[in-house]
Amino acid sequence: MTITAADIRREVKEKNVTFLRLMFSDIAGTLKNVEIPATDEQLDKVLSNKAMFDGSSIEGFVRINESDMFLHPDLDTWTVFPWGGENGAVAGLICDIYTPEGEPFAGDPRGNLKRALRHMEKVGFKSFNLGPEPEFFLFKLDEKGEPTLEVNDRGGYFDLAPTDLADNTRREIVNVLTEMGFEVEASHHEVAIGQHEIDFKYADVLKACDNIQIFKLVVKTIARKHGLYATFMAKPKFGINGSGMHCNMSLFDYDGNNAFFEPEDPKGMQLSETAYYFLGGLMKHAYNYTAIMNPTVNSYKRLVPGYEAPVYIAWAGRNRSPLIRVPASRGMGTRLELRSVDPTANPYLALAVLLEAGLDGIENKIEAPAPVESNIYIMTQEERKEAGIRDLPSTLHNAVKALQDDEVVKSALGNHIFTNFVEAKKIEWSSYAAFVSQWEIDNYLDLY
Repeated sequence: MTITAADIRREVKEKNVTFLRLMFSDIAGTLKNVEIPATDEQLDKVLSNKAMFDGSSIEGFVRINESDMFLHPDLDTWTVFPWGGENGAVAGLICDIYTPEGEPFAGDPRGNLKRALRHMEKVGFKSFNLGPEPEFFLFKLDEKGEPTLEVNDRGGYFDLAPTDLADNTRREIVNVLTEMGFEVEASHHEVAIGQHEIDFKYADVLKACDNIQIFKLVVKTIARKHGLYATFMAKPKFGINGSGMHCNMSLFDYDGNNAFFEPEDPKGMQLSETAYYFLGGLMKHAYNYTAIMNPTVNSYKRLVPGYEAPVYIAWAGRNRSPLIRVPASRGMGTRLELRSVDPTANPYLALAVLLEAGLDGIENKIEAPAPVESNIYIMTQEERKEAGIRDLPSTLHNAVKALQDDEVVKSALGNHIFTNFVEAKKIEWSSYAAFVSQWEIDNYLDLY
């Protein structure tokens, strides 16, 4: 459905919208906003792409001497938040960022994804679909309203109340998402205590990434209402599973067909040549794009054996231990699932990189290695080496070094985003490396 400026003006009056959030994402994937009163004068400015903000205040954007940035709202992202107060409702629009010269800003993650989509169209595909599976934890707040690491349940995978005491919180999140136009497909407790997952229907990748950002905002807002704190941190507690964001991806051609499906596949998996080449690209660049999929120091505490997260670069059909698997659905539902991504990733950057890696596979006919259907976690190092299975990077430091060696991934980010991302991550790693942790105190203080 296409939303027009007239539709927005009408809803502002009908739903008593008094404030408007103009939202965008920084390079780290944090959702930012400029909030303005929804007066006729301000609405005219927004709808004519004349709303401005100071880009020098946003990490990784621009220097102070080139700070003026313009927000161009995507009208199809219009939404009225269901938690308005006595002073009227609040609505939002997700925006692209433009320079004063009227050019797309090279540091805008959403605009960068659009650039990758233009490349996809030139290669011959109409759309790239994404079905994300973001996981999160719910923790209690202390007396001062600060988050703790204390969970409010002892639930496990698919448990029900009373074991899952966050059931009502999840249910309200689902209701709010549904009211905002999300098509929620599943909601359940995850494996770890305090861990949850809400899956919503796949969409074209731009809309799906917008949905991820709004989803995080809704989850955090409703959790607070219930006296809880929601976090999408990859591994907030030692000894239990971390949170992932599996990405289910598929390409569609201009006739509306799933380009990954081929019922006469001689290999018996009903995958097309396009799918195998796309998979080949994902596999070839996997080590080097890990810094984008897992962009924090903490991300690599999740990517360890024993907690269901992938550790090894391999692919399979039913087997869930490799990095990439092919879910059983075929026909229009044929897709590839990358299981390493965690919800701290900037979705716009992650999917631009994955799309370009896959397109590299298609354009250069990169052959995918043989699938690995045995449990990789129980293989010896020698068995993995013999099968050609490589480990993912073990630290953010190693991942960022690998990122700098891959021209396809660098090109997918663009020079501005690549340079600022690497600089930020080097600073993050240096800060972490210099910090003396409690683990070091516990293990070394009395020993030496």
